[in-house]
Amino acid sequence: MRRGNLEIAVGGFVLLGLVCLAYLAIHLGKMEVWGGGYRVVANFDNVSGLGQGAPVEVAGVQVGRVEAIRLTPGDRAVVTLRLEPGLQLHDDAIASVRTKGIIGDKFIQLSPGNSEKLISAGGTIHDTESTIDLEGLISSFIHGKV
Repeated sequence: MRRGNLEIAVGGFVLLGLVCLAYLAIHLGKMEVWGGGYRVVANFDNVSGLGQGAPVEVAGVQVGRVEAIRLTPGDRAVVTLRLEPGLQLHDDAIASVRTKGIIGDKFIQLSPGNSEKLISAGGTIHDTESTIDLEGLISSFIHGKV
């Protein structure tokens, strides 16, 4: 009888440890298990260095993540953003690819806009600013094509 209680206690402790480990993995990994929020897309000429899972920010506050990046037949990058449910983007919103820190991690900076019309779930951000191709600029300068 005493050994059975000990086995139940150890089993409960192991189960509690596994639940805590799963919570930490999801929370620290910033995984979205239940897929909250809504999606919008933005078309860019160049998203060099931007990856899936990159943060989306408004005024320096993270409000979403890059969910997917794909190439259109017209050689443009279509970036799908998953944004928090309470965020309201207006029709004149601007999405920009920016660099964070000295290492050069890329993220999407959103300027929400001021127009009367809102972008609904599944909508498109029309005004975008692509990343600057620094290597291309330096190459053009060195070869006198500026």
